Amino acid sequence: MPNLVQSFHGRDIEFLRIIARLWGIELAASNIDKAQNELATAMLDQALFIDMLDSLPADARLTFDELIKADGKLPWATFTRRFGGIREAGPGRRDREKIYLNPVSPAEVLFYRGLIAKAFFDIPAGAKEFAFIPFDFLNIINREELSLVPSPNAVGDPIEQNPNAIMTESSAGSSEPLGRPALPKEHTRPLVASDRLLDDATTLLAALRMGLPLPDIRISVNVVLEFLSAAKIIHPVSHDEKGSGGEPLIDAVRRFLEASRQNAREMLVTAWLESVTFNELRQVPSLVCEGEWSNKPLVTRKYLLTLLKAIPETTWWSLPAFIHSIKEKDPDFQRPAGDYDSWFIKRKSDGTYLRGFDNWNEVDGALVRYIITGPMFWLGLVELAIPADNDEVSAFRVISGKSTISVAETGKLHVSSQGKINVPRHLPRLARYQIARFCEWDVEKEDEYHYRVSTASLKKAAEQGLKVKQLLSLLARNAATEIPPAFIKALKRWELNGIEARVEINTILKVSRPEVLEELRRTKSARFLGETLGPVSIVIKPGAQAKVLAALAEMGLLADVGENE
Repeated sequence: MPNLVQSFHGRDIEFLRIIARLWGIELAASNIDKAQNELATAMLDQALFIDMLDSLPADARLTFDELIKADGKLPWATFTRRFGGIREAGPGRRDREKIYLNPVSPAEVLFYRGLIAKAFFDIPAGAKEFAFIPFDFLNIINREELSLVPSPNAVGDPIEQNPNAIMTESSAGSSEPLGRPALPKEHTRPLVASDRLLDDATTLLAALRMGLPLPDIRISVNVVLEFLSAAKIIHPVSHDEKGSGGEPLIDAVRRFLEASRQNAREMLVTAWLESVTFNELRQVPSLVCEGEWSNKPLVTRKYLLTLLKAIPETTWWSLPAFIHSIKEKDPDFQRPAGDYDSWFIKRKSDGTYLRGFDNWNEVDGALVRYIITGPMFWLGLVELAIPADNDEVSAFRVISGKSTISVAETGKLHVSSQGKINVPRHLPRLARYQIARFCEWDVEKEDEYHYRVSTASLKKAAEQGLKVKQLLSLLARNAATEIPPAFIKALKRWELNGIEARVEINTILKVSRPEVLEELRRTKSARFLGETLGPVSIVIKPGAQAKVLAALAEMGLLADVGENE
């Protein structure tokens, strides 16, 4: 943090004289460097400094105290939003209009008394402008343990008085978690974390490998694609290609599916933590991001995880209060220089563009909520809870790094003689992935996947180099009971002979006498006739029913069109 003399750099000598007059200091020096040192020495007198604080208007003193509680600095955009701006004025206008005598905000009161200044500081996201209290003043405050003006909300129980009360820096300067513990009503119904993400990833990888349309899974397909891309299990997928999927990297897929559930989950966690391409802002369900602007998802993610580290692992924490605290303390956490206008983001429900700080809750607040209730929950890093009368998440609990939410993959499948295969969720993922490639997929249930072997699925598997003996081996290793002999026999006969029976739905023409059929064969419509089924019956080729009816009409015959029962 710059000291008092450093905070004067770039200011003209008349600005220093304004500060001196407001402090009641006689400034003798006329050289700018000497004047800076002379003024700083006088202002750092403890008694004079305390007198200046005591003389401040109430709103200016509260502003100064809020800045102390924020460790002596706040992003400039945040500070001016909360405490008012400082009018831009050159030396000529400033001295002519004496604007410092009629301040328009608490910030301006502090600025023209030299109690605060502004400067650019380096942070992980780059240089950012801050309002700050010079370091010398903070030393006096800490040394003398000056008490702060009580907050109007400090009466009674802070949680009950203000449900979004912020826990900020303590008087000792140690970092406290943002927000507050959840009220009992906020965590009435816990939502236990699970590793279902691994199952959705397995389903999606099988579909990609088979060239199937992307399936319906519990987590958004595009999000699972981003997890797999970040973990280098599939080729990277750009935002323009979402919906088409990424090509699986075969060796990486095998390593991922062979790993234990715990290790596989850790692969995805590590990839997410380090990814610069996994962009949560573009995944928020209520938002649509347009245009060429870019954000820095890795920086935002690390910032949020740093805040979460301060929260006790075993404590239910209020999600609304946590988000509100970020808005109060550092709302520009993902915005370069507090820019709320250059990103083209609109509300999905009605297409309204969400620009300006007024839409913080719908964009930046929604992002914080999504990261906690989305990726962190899917990765098993937090548990969630909802109140009894609502389905919106109102509390979360950070899961201990030593805990595990994964269980061993010891499930066993069941096979019917008709070729239906029921696969429990905890069958080894590699086995389910391989079985799925031989089958038609039926609708899955909560903890069970349903597949069906058909001639079409076997043919598709064969085209990918898969053999029936591989399927039989997979089923034998993972079945709870003996595979039905009839099903084994059917698979082996198909492999040897191909399709031996076919069920077809055809349109059949039946006439009263064989002569009618012979007459029809001599017309131009003969090309619409198919296989003969008997002396008075013949198959009509698909789509040709109207043509044959027209030909019969020309022959002077009216045909009756029957309905299948």
